[in-house]
Amino acid sequence: MNKNFKSGFVAVIGRPNVGKSTLLNRFVGEKVAIVSNKPQTTRNKIQGIITGDDHQIIFIDTPGIHQPKTRLAENMVKTAEQAARGVDVILFMIEPKINIKADIELAEKLLKGKTPVFLVINKTDSVPKPELLTVIAAYKDYKFAEIVPMSALKGENADNLLETVLKYLPEGPRYFPDDAYTDKPEKFIVAELIREKTLFLLQDEIPHGIAVEVMSMKERKNRPLMDIEATIYCEKESHKGIVIGKHGSILKQIGTKARHDVARLLDCEVNLQLWVKVKENWRDSDFYIRNFGLKQEI
Repeated sequence: MNKNFKSGFVAVIGRPNVGKSTLLNRFVGEKVAIVSNKPQTTRNKIQGIITGDDHQIIFIDTPGIHQPKTRLAENMVKTAEQAARGVDVILFMIEPKINIKADIELAEKLLKGKTPVFLVINKTDSVPKPELLTVIAAYKDYKFAEIVPMSALKGENADNLLETVLKYLPEGPRYFPDDAYTDKPEKFIVAELIREKTLFLLQDEIPHGIAVEVMSMKERKNRPLMDIEATIYCEKESHKGIVIGKHGSILKQIGTKARHDVARLLDCEVNLQLWVKVKENWRDSDFYIRNFGLKQEI
């Protein structure tokens, strides 16, 4: 092992929609975690890997901490809480607001451990500077190892956060090959990219009941083209028609938008075939949660 080589695991923890997945994608330079303006978008623990000449950092994106109402939500919160164990650094991400009870409670919980905790104040471009300073001052009495304001979306202060994280990492091995940027297989990312488009196109009450399963991925022998078959599951028969849309209009849009991102991911042409099926109340079924790859042992 190179004595000058640093490596370690960094958990990104926070409430829903604070920008954890955007930060992961910013660091990695690839879309490994989907993003949307709807809460509870991230359902799994997703690792994004950055490797340099003298370091390898494994960032762990986690589901937002929230009050669970379904079995799926309970598993998401458990996944996030367990991801904070055994890491080298915790990034506690918040929005630039003060007196958020849930933020305070989560901060106090994270700070009870021995792992260095950074307070990462995201979306700094959304508030005037005096307001941001007020937020920073509100947390000055908490024992954060570092306080880093930034904009994950615009990349403002992202390099500084990365350099600061590196200072806290121990000497260690390369856990992944130099060209790896996530621990997730291509099938998982393809399914997530399809789900991202449903989040963008569907009504607010439907996306939480959506799951996507990639049934097959086959590369054609005579040309650089990938044939992909995937099923979009929803919880109610009434939702199926909405997902498909009039004359298949919504499903077609989902396929068109997803095909573009999947082709970029796989670096080849994509023939994407989508189906819609109903699995009633699957979010409260341990069988389907496990079957859709949403129940993880950490």
